[in-house]
Amino acid sequence: MRALALILALLCSATALRAGDERAGEFDYYVLALSWSPNWCALEGDARRSPQCARDAGHGWVLHGLWPQFHRGYPAFCQTAQRPPSRGMTAAMADIMGTGGLAWHQWKKHGSCSGLSAADYYALSRQAYGTIRRPEVFRKLSRDVRLPASVVEAAFLKANPGLEPDGITITCRDGHIQEARICLSKTLDPVPCGQDVVKDCRMKDALFTHMRNIP
Repeated sequence: MRALALILALLCSATALRAGDERAGEFDYYVLALSWSPNWCALEGDARRSPQCARDAGHGWVLHGLWPQFHRGYPAFCQTAQRPPSRGMTAAMADIMGTGGLAWHQWKKHGSCSGLSAADYYALSRQAYGTIRRPEVFRKLSRDVRLPASVVEAAFLKANPGLEPDGITITCRDGHIQEARICLSKTLDPVPCGQDVVKDCRMKDALFTHMRNIP
C-alpha cells in the first residue's frame, strides 16, 4: 500500500509540475484545426440549434481553432495577464468560426496559452485560416458521399503545394470526416506534426455531408 501511495504521489507531482510549466507563450508550434461544418452540424450542431447550421449560413471548412502545441502534448487554460476578449471581438470571428461562442471557448482554452492579446490571437487565427487553401471540390458536392479519409488529405495537399504529408492529418468522428489539422510554425510556415497529432483516420468509407445551401 505504501508503494502504491508513493507512485500516486509521484504521478500527481509530475502532473502538477507539467501544469505549472504551461506558461503563456511557451509552446513549439501551432495546430490549425479546420472542421467540416455540415458534418459537425449533423453530429452535434443541429441538436444544439446552432446558428452555424442554418441553411443559409453557407459554412464549409470553418476554423475550429489555432492551438499552441508542444512536440508532445499541448498547453491549455494557461494563466495570462492578457485581458479576455470583448463580446464584439468574439462575434467578429463568427464568419470563419461559425459562432462567437466557439471563438470565446478557443480563447479560454488555447488563445490564453499563445502569449498574445486576444485581438492579436484572433488576428493570427484569421491569418492562419487565410494561409491555407480549402479545396473547392468539397463545396461543390450535390449529395452526401462516402470516401477514404486519405482522399480529403490528398485534396488539401494538392491545393497547398507547400504542405507535406507529415504536416497534415485528417480526423474522423462517428463515421464522419471531422477535421483537417495542419501544423504551422509560430510564423505560420508549414512544419511536421508531432507524433501525438499525426493520427490519420483510416476509414475507407467516411461520410462527407454536402453543404446545405446546395440543392
